[in-house]
Amino acid sequence: MTQNERELATQEMFGEDEIAAYLDAHPDFFDRHGQLLTRLKIAHDTGGDTISLVERQVSLLRQRSAELEKQLKQLMSVAKLNDALMEKIHRLSLRLIATRDFNERLELLETGLREDFLAERAVLVLFDPPSGMPVTDNTFLKLADRNDAALKPFTSFLKTARPRCGLIRDRQKNFLFPGHEAEIGSAALVPLGATAELGFLVIGSSDRDYFNPGKSMDLLARLGELLAVALTGHAVPAAEVSRKEREI
Repeated sequence: MTQNERELATQEMFGEDEIAAYLDAHPDFFDRHGQLLTRLKIAHDTGGDTISLVERQVSLLRQRSAELEKQLKQLMSVAKLNDALMEKIHRLSLRLIATRDFNERLELLETGLREDFLAERAVLVLFDPPSGMPVTDNTFLKLADRNDAALKPFTSFLKTARPRCGLIRDRQKNFLFPGHEAEIGSAALVPLGATAELGFLVIGSSDRDYFNPGKSMDLLARLGELLAVALTGHAVPAAEVSRKEREI
C-alpha cells in the first residue's frame, strides 16, 4: 500500500474533526510519539516553504510572548498613571483639609484641578451649598436647582450617580461651558455624594479621546468622595463606600 493509499484509508476511518478532538484530549500524544514532530510539515505563513511542527510551535510561542510583553508594558503604564493620580488626589486632600474656609477650599480645588490635574476647563455644580456659606456663581462654580430644566440632559448620569467619561452632548456643553462649547472634546463627570445629592464636578478636555470610558472610574469616584467630605465636613458612610466600590 502506497503512502497516498494509507492516507486515504486513514481519512476514511477518522475525519479531521475526530483527529483534532483526539489530539486535544491527549496533549501528551507527541511526547509519546516524538519522531512524528520532525516529519510533520506546516506551510509557512509568509511563503510556500514548509517548517516542522516544532519550529511552528516555537514561532507561536514567540508571538505569544511578544503579545504578553506588550500587555505587561501597557498594564505597567496604566499602573504608573494611577499611582501619579493617587498622589495628586492625596496632595489635594491635604490642601483642602488645611483650611476651614469654604470659599478658600473652592479656590484651592479650582487651582489644583488646573495645575495638578491639567484640567483645561472645570466646573463644579452645586445643588445645595452649606447654609451660611457666601458662595456665588462664577466660571468655576455653578449653583443650580436639581429640578432645573437645564439639568435634564444629565438625568441619566444623576440617576446612576456614577462617574462617567467620554463625549458630552451639545446641551450639556451649553449648560457647563457657555461660550466655550467648541473647546470641549471630552469630559469626566464626577458625582458628589452617594446619590449626587450635593452636585457634580465636570473636568473638560479639548482632546476627544482624553476622557474615554477606559479611564479609571474608581479613582474618579475617590475624588468625588473626597470633595463631598471637603464641601460638607461629613464623611461618607463606610457601607456606602463599599457599595459604590462593588458597583464600579
